[in-house]
Amino acid sequence: MDGLESQLTVILPAHNEAANIAAIVEGVRSNAPGARLLVVDDGSSDDTSARAVEAGAEVLRLDPNLGKGRALREGVMRSSGDVLVFIDADGQDDPAEIPAMLAALGPDVDLVLGSRFVGRFNRGAITRVNWLGTKCITLLGDILFRCRITDPCAGFRAVRRSALEAIELKADGYDIEVDVVFGILRAGGRVIEVPAVRSPRASGRSGLSSFRDGLRIVRRMVQIRLERRPRLISARPAAADHGMSSGRAGGAPDLD
Repeated sequence: MDGLESQLTVILPAHNEAANIAAIVEGVRSNAPGARLLVVDDGSSDDTSARAVEAGAEVLRLDPNLGKGRALREGVMRSSGDVLVFIDADGQDDPAEIPAMLAALGPDVDLVLGSRFVGRFNRGAITRVNWLGTKCITLLGDILFRCRITDPCAGFRAVRRSALEAIELKADGYDIEVDVVFGILRAGGRVIEVPAVRSPRASGRSGLSSFRDGLRIVRRMVQIRLERRPRLISARPAAADHGMSSGRAGGAPDLD
């Protein structure tokens, strides 16, 4: 992992997370000490930016609030290095899992998802409505893209810059997760999953609207499936699944 850390930017999209941001920044610094740490403050009205700077992060401030997808896209444009890690600033994901995620990013892998369904949800981490909605989105993704992904909506992930450069990200909201996953699959990239633990928020509220954002996610998935296939990600040497029996691998066949 040491070699990857020097090529790594960890991006944390944040909106009104003053109560949570310092702990997550400190956790990232402890578990990826050589990485660049970029908090994208998406129009917060509280002290998110100040708390992030105090904790040792670099901050990119957006004004007004533009949405999670736009925040991540801006973060990618300002990032450096060959590998990017996305982790939410609400404290629900554990930065201690970053080393395992980077270890799974072998030379033949483009995207590693921290799957909450391969791992687990701690009590209170997800509502029944959102759990069911994510299951439906997952099934739709399996059908549209002929893949086997358990958690395409997981925000905790590690991705190669080369894979992102092969696709065109368009999402402004919570559809950014499927924009990345299925865009990379459409480009012939390899996606694998590792177990992740999702915890409830310590404080604050999510901005996710189950119905509105669910429809937006489904719409973006259909758009990706109907769009012209992007240029293929450069071929890499074949390799095994790194012994990840608890995860699942996804790869897009020729869908055109």
